[in-house]
Amino acid sequence: MVFNRDDELKLPGDDEKKTGPSMNRLALWLVVGGIGAYLLISGIVGILAKG
Repeated sequence: MVFNRDDELKLPGDDEKKTGPSMNRLALWLVVGGIGAYLLISGIVGILAKG
């Protein structure tokens, strides 16, 4: 019995490959990025206000 690369088993979902990130992942990155930007900007403003 000879097995070729074409004989590989496909996992569920292999046929439906998505090209980009999901909306949930994009929303999560936007929220985390917004929190990070807020912390960075408030830190810079705090340093400038004290000095």
